[in-house]
Amino acid sequence: MRFRKPGKIDSNLWYLGVEESGAYLLRGHHGTALINGGLSYILPDVLTQMREFGIDPGEITKLLILHSHFDHVGMVPYFKRNYPAIEVLASEAAVKTFEKPKAIEFINSYNQLSAGERNESLKGFDLEWRDDIEPLPVREGDIIDLGRVALKIYETPGHSNCSISAYEPDTGLLFASDAIGIPFSDKLFPSMNTNIDQFLNSLEKLRPLRVNVFCADHYGYITGDEAETIVSETIKEALRWKAQLYETFRRNAFDIDSAASEITSSLYEKMPGYFIAPEIIEGVFKQMFKYIAKTSEAQR
Repeated sequence: MRFRKPGKIDSNLWYLGVEESGAYLLRGHHGTALINGGLSYILPDVLTQMREFGIDPGEITKLLILHSHFDHVGMVPYFKRNYPAIEVLASEAAVKTFEKPKAIEFINSYNQLSAGERNESLKGFDLEWRDDIEPLPVREGDIIDLGRVALKIYETPGHSNCSISAYEPDTGLLFASDAIGIPFSDKLFPSMNTNIDQFLNSLEKLRPLRVNVFCADHYGYITGDEAETIVSETIKEALRWKAQLYETFRRNAFDIDSAASEITSSLYEKMPGYFIAPEIIEGVFKQMFKYIAKTSEAQR
């Protein structure tokens, strides 16, 4: 079952934010983690929800970034500067990304662009990434111990080269960000941005896990039977999309720009109202076709 309304999920887990971009607060006996940094414009909603749910932001000890894309790190500067004791954690590849001025410029500009008219509500909040935020790296197999609640880290590249997932084995909570299909409407969109085959390999790594709650970064969380099968269903959708991508590339005479334009139009016909702007999605598809162009399967 899919849920998109912010609120308490169980005794120590809350969903915060808005439908298209959220974050999770996971509380242990001696630590609390905020998982995902979301889009910058959700911050006022998140702070209001924390007050309503009786959550003190000062209790947060860890802020876990699951990958470095702009729509997953927007709130990080606010929390780190206002609560400097928070440890910001990310993959080694993400840490390297945050050291690049061009990447920081992209994160800031796209968060402002995404906020649009909501930028007015963000006045007074320092949400700009600068060089004062230095995340600590986490790696495959690392354990984030919050006290009777612990997250195991899995490296799950494919959506991005810096993607990681976090799993709480006792309760079956899986935080995989966009390494698993994005649950828009009644669909699953496998966003295989940088490497289609890596994306599939990462899903195979996650397949053995018992999942009771899939905590997505976009469009809420999933429980019950759908959560149990979320990885296998994403694999099916990823294989279907892979076949469609290769066919579209061939039909467009292996031209990246025309293939990306066609499949972007197809996506919005099937998924009207998707939160990412078409020009950004078209750029994502160009990434996928560039990968396809390098594989032998795409050769004439």
